[in-house]
Amino acid sequence: HCITLLRGNFDMPSLFKEGDIMIGGIFPVFNKDVSSIATFDGEPPAVTCALFDLRAFRWAQMMIFAIEEVNTDPALLPNISLGYRILNSCSSPTNTLRAALTLARSQNEKETFSGCSPAVSAVIAEAGSSQSLAVAGILGPFQVPVVSYFSTCACLSNRAKYPTFFRTIPSDYFQAKALAALVKHFGWEWIGAIQSDNDYGRNGVLAFKEEVTKFGICIAFVGTVLRTYPQEKILKVVEMIKQSTVKVILAFTPEGDFSPLMREVVKHNITGIQWLASEAWITAPQPSTPEMYRAFGGALGFVVQKMNIPNLNPFLMNINPYRDPSEPFVKDFWEIMVGCKPSSNVSDTGAAKICTGNETLMDYTQDVFFNVSQLRVAYNVYKAVYAIAHALHQLAFCRPAGGKNVKPCLNVSEIHPKEVTYHLQRVNFRNRFGDDVFFDENGNPPASYDVINWQLRNGQVQHVTLGHFTSTKHGEYTLSIQEDRIVWRTGQMVPASVCSNACPAGTRKAQIKGKPVCCFDCVPCAEGSIANSTGATECTACPQDYWSNERKDGCIPKTVEFLAYHEPMGVALTAVALLGASLSLLTMIVFIHYRETPVIKASNSELSCFLLFSLFLCFLCPLTFIGKPTVWTCMLRHTAFGVTFALCISCVLGKTIVVVTAFKVVHPNNKPAVGQFGPIQQRIIVCSCTLVQVIICILWLKLNPPFPDRVFKYNSKKIVLECNTGSEVAFYAVLGYIGILSVICLVLAFLARKLPDNFNEAKCITFSMLIFCAVWITFIPAYISSPGKFTVAVEIFAILSSAFGLLISIFAPKCYIILVKPEKNTRKHVMGKK
Repeated sequence: HCITLLRGNFDMPSLFKEGDIMIGGIFPVFNKDVSSIATFDGEPPAVTCALFDLRAFRWAQMMIFAIEEVNTDPALLPNISLGYRILNSCSSPTNTLRAALTLARSQNEKETFSGCSPAVSAVIAEAGSSQSLAVAGILGPFQVPVVSYFSTCACLSNRAKYPTFFRTIPSDYFQAKALAALVKHFGWEWIGAIQSDNDYGRNGVLAFKEEVTKFGICIAFVGTVLRTYPQEKILKVVEMIKQSTVKVILAFTPEGDFSPLMREVVKHNITGIQWLASEAWITAPQPSTPEMYRAFGGALGFVVQKMNIPNLNPFLMNINPYRDPSEPFVKDFWEIMVGCKPSSNVSDTGAAKICTGNETLMDYTQDVFFNVSQLRVAYNVYKAVYAIAHALHQLAFCRPAGGKNVKPCLNVSEIHPKEVTYHLQRVNFRNRFGDDVFFDENGNPPASYDVINWQLRNGQVQHVTLGHFTSTKHGEYTLSIQEDRIVWRTGQMVPASVCSNACPAGTRKAQIKGKPVCCFDCVPCAEGSIANSTGATECTACPQDYWSNERKDGCIPKTVEFLAYHEPMGVALTAVALLGASLSLLTMIVFIHYRETPVIKASNSELSCFLLFSLFLCFLCPLTFIGKPTVWTCMLRHTAFGVTFALCISCVLGKTIVVVTAFKVVHPNNKPAVGQFGPIQQRIIVCSCTLVQVIICILWLKLNPPFPDRVFKYNSKKIVLECNTGSEVAFYAVLGYIGILSVICLVLAFLARKLPDNFNEAKCITFSMLIFCAVWITFIPAYISSPGKFTVAVEIFAILSSAFGLLISIFAPKCYIILVKPEKNTRKHVMGKK
């Protein structure tokens, strides 16, 4: 039954041929819809289109050629003929909708006796994505399959909205991946984008932005164009391009929408831009002129696979307006190609020239229209026809094409578009050119593109293939480009397009507030961190034992610091220590040599020698503090210091007690006191006081001994080697014990300072203990606050100062009398008797 869907008639001219099964076709044979204002007081006027498109007309002829080829193939739909009805969309979604409704009505354009033509089983449409959205939306509810040859919008892959839509050109989802891979390949980080104000442009640029964002690439601006835009809007985009710093711009637009901007770019002499093109215009013949090459030369883009279709050239050469004068579009083609208007109507004087009828296309074989060696979109039309034919064959014969003597399993009149859609989804065959034709679950073909470069050869723009892009099922891709063959509009080198130059080694990126991530400042790395490559986003901290060099591009070992013998401070302290030790030995020799003199006898020669020996050891003790710390030196330095000074102060304490007891004897009854503190008691007091310190040191070494340690806190560029005390309690216990002995000595000596006699040691001991205590009281804050090796130097200084204080204060007066004033070295003088 024929169902009239529309009450009126759009009166749309069509290329028509009747067949057993009808296939509809919609092509933008004219690419501009001349709109008229509706008055709503009568039927709207017929649609008027302008700007005949030779490229789209060849697509329509390719559909006719492929259908006739199928009809002559005995292995494909034998004894079943395919017919066609091809309408013009004027590149307008509105007019495309009219064409789709016209095909859906299934009413013959020519009124015949049968009343109805066969129903349309499938439709091949359309070039523009917006137009395909209209077709798929209106025919989807009727289950009519729509196969597009040039609509790439990823939005059409939505099976929920467009369940019957298929296409033989890859989706923009894959083209966006390909363009993003191209941008990443050449290191472009700062690019502009031009989109057409329709579904194709907006969705394409959106998909492209999503892809390049993954690679850290920024879009500086997005300009919008459309063929129907007034010039003011186009000039705004031109100004946007001129003010931007980008050197690479992607134009994701059909050729008709991009042409007004291309003319303005050439007019304003905007050169030095590397253009990236979508497949919609990179191989279009209309903009591929030497004039456009001045600004768009070297453009790069992706196109689908090209193919040379045998026998197509003779078919195109056979187009003739005189065979069927009522056939639409052919007269317009003839007028553009031949230059005259074929007309049998004498009153038709609108054309500048009327054809004589003797013209032939053989004189125009060099025209690009007849060049069938690089067919891309036309090949997609060819594959669309064969995909539909194979689906119909499977439906009609219940087996794939290729068998012989097959018989139909279904009456042609019973074929329903829903069944065609079902079998079209499952089509999978290899055509005679070796290409596999099939559709995935979203109606998309396998993605494969050629990389095209605009080059000028012999005064003509050539679309040179320089590479290939293929996407795999797992989302991965391969991109191969012959870079050495690329012609760049900006020169021989790959143009650079960055908002900010890559940060050199030793610096990192610092985001500029309010600007894209591609715009940044370069900030030097902080001390101790490096960036050893250009374009670093973060600086890497050096390992603990390393530090950054001056350029901050590499880590160098930190300087190891300790108080060494060869450095000036080490030499000075060593010299002073040896001097003190030498003076102690010399003093001891003097005391031994003059041991029988009254001065030596009065000062208790045995304790004096013990004291000098302990001072000798105290002066040698700093030598263990100088040099690289080891396990043994660390244990030795602190324990040796503690024991030697305990011995030293014990001797001083013994001498102090002797002085106090000796000079307190003012009555004969007190003489036994002297005997009670004789040599044995003196040795006991020295040994017992020293033994306590020895026990403390043994416990220290046993429980938590000192150890060599690397300290990083003092200086970030240095590693300080020092001896860790291990136990702070033990360390300060050693110092505290020496302090207790010193305080006892100081108190006793202070009490005996005014005892009568010319030779009263109490004064000397008091003075020496004052020096000793002053030195070690100031040592504690200085020790805590001194960094690194200066801590060791402070401790050595305290040892030497206190030792020299004892040596000079106690023994210098005696040596002075013995060596300089021997006349005073008498018992009478020592006893203070006149």
